Amino acid sequence: MRRKFKWIYLCLIFTVYPLWSQYLLVPMDMSQNDHLKAYGVAYWVLKQDVNVEWLLNYRGGSFLFTDNSAFRDECRLRGVSFQAVNGAQVNQIYATIENKNMEKVLLEKAPKIAVYSPPDYQPWDDAVTLAMTYAEIDYEKVYDRKVLKGQLDEYDWLHLHHEDFTGQYGKFWASFRNETWYIKQQLEAEKLAAELGYNKVSQEKLAVSQEIKRYVQNGGFLFAMCSATDALDIALAAEETDICPAVFDGDPVQPNCNEQLDYSKTLAFHNFNVIADPAIYEYSDIDVPPSHMPRVRDPESDYFSLFEFSAKYDPVPTMLTQNHVNVVKGFMGQTTMFREKKIKPSVTIMGKIEETGEVKYIHGNYDKGTFTFYGGHDPEDYTHRVGDPPTDLSLHKNSPGYRLILNNILFPAAKKKKLKT
Repeated sequence: MRRKFKWIYLCLIFTVYPLWSQYLLVPMDMSQNDHLKAYGVAYWVLKQDVNVEWLLNYRGGSFLFTDNSAFRDECRLRGVSFQAVNGAQVNQIYATIENKNMEKVLLEKAPKIAVYSPPDYQPWDDAVTLAMTYAEIDYEKVYDRKVLKGQLDEYDWLHLHHEDFTGQYGKFWASFRNETWYIKQQLEAEKLAAELGYNKVSQEKLAVSQEIKRYVQNGGFLFAMCSATDALDIALAAEETDICPAVFDGDPVQPNCNEQLDYSKTLAFHNFNVIADPAIYEYSDIDVPPSHMPRVRDPESDYFSLFEFSAKYDPVPTMLTQNHVNVVKGFMGQTTMFREKKIKPSVTIMGKIEETGEVKYIHGNYDKGTFTFYGGHDPEDYTHRVGDPPTDLSLHKNSPGYRLILNNILFPAAKKKKLKT
């Protein structure tokens, strides 16, 4: 009898205990003072070996974790809004989530982050490094030597930005070929390719592209913006042909290069044609509007819409589109948006301009890993030209466009079983 009462007592203790426990809720709706630094708080809590629950679609994709004076202090220090909630309130939140298009996703480990970046690259010219620096999220730089040594496997998440994997130096030849920085960049790229054992920069960049693809295939999380999105796939498709004009590599483009593109080797795009004219600031017809023929748009009326997904059945795209708004301000880049008919059917479209069908934000799987491509250069710098000053994110701490970047950074922290659909 005594043993029976003891068992009942223990059951009551473990049932009631959560009601006494305190938690911190970091809301991500309009009440949040600094959305961008809130991601940094979630990352920092994970680094303390404490799990975080990401409450998808609940108040803009809020974060929930156990209460701790250090966590409160960190939120206050970073200017991040939070609320103390007890177990009963958490149970009410869970009940709401259970009955609506919402879901709980457990974040277990702070991902180790790599940014593909040349040694002399300026960090303010990359929206993702700007976001991570502002949110106080750690990252390391990698470049071709490390990539070709297989060191990408040391990282959970890899970012590519305004990169050219085709060996055409960003196709800046027409406008900047006489500039000191352009000449220096070309000489350094040729020197590095030679040191690594390649005859041409395009061959070395192809090897890098294939290693990035292998990283994804083995389970890596790849995120790319601007020209890195299409330049990577173009390089992969052009493995068996030459798409580089003589001004870049000393020999002409193969006359039938577009017929020799192999789309089975790409991640996201197919049925595209490369633009071989060195004077045209564009790689292919994937990008829309073309960089050399941009439409005159009013920045105040340029927006794209985020798709709504089932949080319980499609947690990955739901996670990647978490925001406090569903219409996001547009922004340009060398690759601004993607032509929908050039996107493979297996790829999930997560954001586009409904009126025109131009796609801004996509996600896909490749073997064990995933890739997410986001068109444009800087969500808070509409045109971002060469030499423009860095964006001050303290002026854009609630930026919906930057939130999409930071969703991707926390994505690898999610419990993998929960993400299987």
